[in-house]
Amino acid sequence: MIKKNDLIFDVLQVVSWIAFVGLCIEAGAIVFNFIFSYFKPIVAQNLYRGLDLSELYQNHFPHFIAVMSFIVVIAIMKAYLFYLVVRIFMKLDLSNPFSRDIATLIEKISYEAFAIAIVSIVAQQYTKRLLHTGYEVSHAHKYWGDIAAFLMMAAIVYIISKIFDKGIQIQEENDLTV
Repeated sequence: MIKKNDLIFDVLQVVSWIAFVGLCIEAGAIVFNFIFSYFKPIVAQNLYRGLDLSELYQNHFPHFIAVMSFIVVIAIMKAYLFYLVVRIFMKLDLSNPFSRDIATLIEKISYEAFAIAIVSIVAQQYTKRLLHTGYEVSHAHKYWGDIAAFLMMAAIVYIISKIFDKGIQIQEENDLTV
């Protein structure tokens, strides 16, 4: 049974690294295209994965910067979230999982997921306002369309962090009584 748990742990570690690297590449591509669009406005027609903000770029440049800033910030925050997950796998000792470092990382993950949800809500409301004023930004919603998932993840991970805190307290009490 121990070998099966070690295998699952190793697979999850590899998957988290793959997700982290993929999100870093995505964030880097978005940042590069955003910066490159300053010098070559034609890039605004296909910024990343078919995102066309050329109308916004030509007609109201500050809105273009705002929408792209939301996209960049959310992409970087998602990459950082998985960086924290990778750090958990690097520090986690399955024989003694209740440590302050792990509890702190789990709590940071919950805060980061909540922050992603909040920034996504603000971005969604901003683009809704732009849509009502006649700008075509409906394709941008795919960059923050998972608000509910991040809110639920933040709540669940926060509860897990509190369980870890309680586990640490119990473990410290047991260490003192022995």
